Amino acid sequence: MMKAKKVLFVTQEITPYVSDSEMARMGRNLPQAVQDDGHEIRTFMPKWGIVNERRNQLHEVIRLSGMNLIIDDTDHPLIIKVASIQAARMQVYFIDNDDYFQKRKMTVDENGEDYEDNDERAIFYARGVLETMKKLRWAPDVVHCQGWMSAFLPMYLRKVYSDEPVFKNCKIIYSLFGSSFTKPFGERLVDKLVMRGIERNEIQDIIKAPFDYPEMCKLAISYSDGVIQNSESVDQRAIEFAKQKGVPVLEYQSEDKYVSAFENFYEQVCGAKPKEK
Repeated sequence: MMKAKKVLFVTQEITPYVSDSEMARMGRNLPQAVQDDGHEIRTFMPKWGIVNERRNQLHEVIRLSGMNLIIDDTDHPLIIKVASIQAARMQVYFIDNDDYFQKRKMTVDENGEDYEDNDERAIFYARGVLETMKKLRWAPDVVHCQGWMSAFLPMYLRKVYSDEPVFKNCKIIYSLFGSSFTKPFGERLVDKLVMRGIERNEIQDIIKAPFDYPEMCKLAISYSDGVIQNSESVDQRAIEFAKQKGVPVLEYQSEDKYVSAFENFYEQVCGAKPKEK
């Protein structure tokens, strides 16, 4: 078992808040298991419009809400909500915004089509988590990102937030799942990603058009300290990219074995030399 650490889980889906899936089960079970092994955790997910706030007893955290995040020259209010999974003794923080999440499904609409602004939703989610962590003043040893909605977070953490005291010594792990989006992001993605700390010329060479799911995984891996193959079948281009970059890869683990394997991987990554910015 690894030494006691603080682990931040930034995930896309957690059951029982959304329908059961491989990612949602891991989003629910992994943090609980890591906590039960003696570690501190914090867990985030988007407040998808399908999350039943009354049934799941979500409430807004006023002291954490109220900031505006500027994306593509437009202000978007950041709303933070929280709920508890009593059986797991686990709190979940939700990133919310009226434009991006309220009254909307997850990554596809009623017709099964990808939302046109999924790129902005992922940007808002990543930055919303990082801003909230600053306010919480809780310094994680490991930031574990699960699902493509969290894929912009490694870049923002390394390029914009790396000097923040809460993030100075953390390691980033990105999990690859079989689930993805189908419609590549638009040509204005670079414009939307740019902010203080991220210059256009720095990311233009990394972000290749069309910016599809494999390219998004590559972007996340470029700024991560470790990669986990979470699904039995994933896009092998992302795995090969990680290996080419010298990023440690933990291969697929069955559901009955993954907790100890993940904890050992956290320990391995935390013991590695610091990654250059």
